[in-house]
Amino acid sequence: MTFNWKQSLIIVFDIVISAYLILAVTAFNKPAEKAKVCPEVKIDIDDGETDGFLNANEIKRLLESNKMYPLGKAMESIDARAIEETLRKNPFVEGAECYKTQSGKVCIRLQQRTPVAHVMLDNSENYYVDTNSNILPASRFATDVVIATGAITKKYAQRSLVKLANEIIHDSFWQNQIEQINVLPDGSVELVPRVGDHIIYLGAPENTKKKLERMRKFYHYGLNKAGWNKYSYISVEFDNQIICKKSKKVKK
Repeated sequence: MTFNWKQSLIIVFDIVISAYLILAVTAFNKPAEKAKVCPEVKIDIDDGETDGFLNANEIKRLLESNKMYPLGKAMESIDARAIEETLRKNPFVEGAECYKTQSGKVCIRLQQRTPVAHVMLDNSENYYVDTNSNILPASRFATDVVIATGAITKKYAQRSLVKLANEIIHDSFWQNQIEQINVLPDGSVELVPRVGDHIIYLGAPENTKKKLERMRKFYHYGLNKAGWNKYSYISVEFDNQIICKKSKKVKK
């Protein structure tokens, strides 16, 4: 029986290559985590139409209070999924993703809930409503959203108030012009503008987009000529008409 050196060398070569590939793949998937510590934490927060409550410092503080902030920790000991689960428990977080890079960084991406109205009631209830009708607790952080007052239940806030607040937030003119929504005992709505000494009455919170558009045209074609302080009360409750009450401050 003749020994085939060529065939033997090929078999040995194949074994060496296979072993190398296995080690390379293992090293690629776990890049010496035991010998590494996290040198950097990158936190990205997706903002909505308005400023939210979260920033990188707040996320760092939250993770530190749970002893989970990754900076300086061994990469092997960092549990990305546990970080995600901790962040998702925060009422202001819509979604969270955490992962480790080959260079040893830990990246955290967040989607935060976007508040659209700050409900402040006489009975001391104080909370926010976000774009998706979620009730958010009061926060020590300020955000520039419309204030809502009056006869507001949480059910009303989640069904009616949020629709109107979303229309205001998504329109740059009304976002800058309206500073307060006031709900009357019968559920009808008044708006308090930033510019102009008057109240806008919408009536029932229905067809509000059309009512706001009618009021916008009145600003442009009527009040720009007559003066924004000529009327104290402007009603756009009914279709095809605008009812105004003249201000007592305006001289006849």
